[in-house]
Amino acid sequence: MTPRDDSDANSNRWSDLDRPPLNGVALRRALVRDGGLWSDVQVVARTGSTNSDLVALATDGKAEEGAVLVAEEQEAGRGRLDRQWTAPARSGLFFSVLLKPAGVPVERWGWLPLLTGVAVATGLSRSAGVDTALKWPNDLLVTVEGAERKAGGILAERAGTDAVVVGIGINVTLRADELPVPGAGSLALAGAATTDRETILRAVLRSLEQWFVKWRDAEGDPAVSGLQDTYAAGCATLGRAVRAELPGDRSITGEAVAVDGDGRLVLATAEGVQQPVGAGDIVHLRPAASPDDE
Repeated sequence: MTPRDDSDANSNRWSDLDRPPLNGVALRRALVRDGGLWSDVQVVARTGSTNSDLVALATDGKAEEGAVLVAEEQEAGRGRLDRQWTAPARSGLFFSVLLKPAGVPVERWGWLPLLTGVAVATGLSRSAGVDTALKWPNDLLVTVEGAERKAGGILAERAGTDAVVVGIGINVTLRADELPVPGAGSLALAGAATTDRETILRAVLRSLEQWFVKWRDAEGDPAVSGLQDTYAAGCATLGRAVRAELPGDRSITGEAVAVDGDGRLVLATAEGVQQPVGAGDIVHLRPAASPDDE
């Protein structure tokens, strides 16, 4: 990778004592090892989009598999459906990783965003003690004052013919008066045991390595790797009445009853049809049923 790691070069690096900068050298020392997935970790002070940067580097042959690019601030971060993602500098973790699913059929690559959601949720639980639920396909939900709030998201993009860049954004120390929309949240607002971003990033990347290798070794089979069942167990969308807003100004309403072998959300409609949804925006219409409701 060619971006200069300037995590230690910012003259204003301690301008917000609640939000210390990341130490790129320490992160590389902790994560890059012989035989491991992560080949490099670079931290930059700011960029437009880590996903766009890493896709360009991969396309030009300047990034290897396992490259990790982290930005302290993103000026043109993107979420699903080209939604803008912005946050104050050093208030979260904004990073992208380059993965090459060798041996996995391309038709199973669609599981990568869901796999990343499982890995992030696992890493956050281990490092910050925060229970994170997944809104299909890959929004990260936390509970703030009894309400579900979005604290992160995932975006996957192809990089050439053999690679995928997965971007991850997590709100870590975002305060209530900094929330971009009413439905947003952060780990701090959810009562995280720690908001040390280096601790959290290491845990998330180690979890992602474990899940990716397990899935890749199973040739991307979501059942054999355990990914399908684990995703379903942590998916807050299942069991709910939802509306799927689809391309072309269409929508489907029904109960989310399953995630199928292709990673699609299956809706049971009022007409008695089970309709798989592979792309779209999901709106939760009511809370998931609890055992006491059954």
